[in-house]
Amino acid sequence: MAYKTILTVITQPGQTAQLDAAVALARREDAHLDVFCLGVDHTQTGYYYAGASAYVFQEAIDRAMASAEALETEVRGHLGAQDIRWSAESAVAQMGGVGALIAQRARFADLVVLAQPYGEGAAPDAEAVVEAALFDGNCPVLILPHGQSDVAGIGRRVIIAWNQSDEALTAIRRAMPILKSADLVEITVVDPSPHSPEGSDPGGALCQMLTRHGIKAEVVVLAKTLPTVSEVLNRRAAETGADLIVMGAYSHSRLREAIMGGATRHMLERAKVPVLMAR
Repeated sequence: MAYKTILTVITQPGQTAQLDAAVALARREDAHLDVFCLGVDHTQTGYYYAGASAYVFQEAIDRAMASAEALETEVRGHLGAQDIRWSAESAVAQMGGVGALIAQRARFADLVVLAQPYGEGAAPDAEAVVEAALFDGNCPVLILPHGQSDVAGIGRRVIIAWNQSDEALTAIRRAMPILKSADLVEITVVDPSPHSPEGSDPGGALCQMLTRHGIKAEVVVLAKTLPTVSEVLNRRAAETGADLIVMGAYSHSRLREAIMGGATRHMLERAKVPVLMAR
C-alpha cells in the first residue's frame, strides 16, 4: 500500500505551513492532494429571542460561506504554481455537522495531514477536525507541530509507541509505506506490565513482523521516569534524532482523556516531532 490520496483541511486563513507540508508529502509520495476548505458556523441560534433565529442563522451562514470561498481562493492561489496533482473544494457546516463532512472525504483518503489542534496558533475547529478524521473517517492522521512545513524527509528514523493495543497495531499497519523506507524503526515500550500477553519479550512479536517486511527494527524498553508517557516519548525522540512517532490514538475514551489526560491528548498538545496516529 502507498499513500496516493492525501487530504488536508483548512478552516482559517494563514494555515500555510500545514498546506506546504501536505504539498511536500504529496510530491514525495507522488500522490494526489485534496484540500478541503471549510467554513464553520459557530452560532447557537436557540439562544436568541423568538423570531430572531432565522435572521441570525442566515447571517451566520452567509459569513461562513464567504469565509469558505475566501479560503478556497487563497488555497488555489497558493497551489497554482505547484508541480503536483491537486484539487480544492469548499463547504459550509455548523459545528454539529463538521464530523460528517470530514468523514465523507477522509474515509477515501490514505492519509490526512493536519497541524496540532491545541496550543498557540491552533485553529478554533482543529480539535473537531482531527477527531472527525480519526473516528468518523477512520483514516490515519499525520499531526504536525505548529509551524512545521518541511516533511519531505520525515520517516528516516521512526519511533513506534507500542503498548499492545489494537489502536497501536492499526497505526503501525497504516504507517507501513513510511516504515518500509525508514533507515531505522525503534519499537519503544514504556514501563511494560510483567503480566502482559507478551510476557518477558515486549515488542518481540511486532519486531519479528516488521523484520519480515524488510524493515530494520529494534526494541527498546524504557522506564517511565517522567510524569507522562508522552514526555518519555518526546525525550526519546530528541535523544535519538527521531523525526516521526507512530502511535495508536485514544485507547481510552475521548471523555476520559479530556478530563484525566492520556498519551493521545498529551501528544496532540506537546509533540515536538510529527506524529502519525490511527485507531
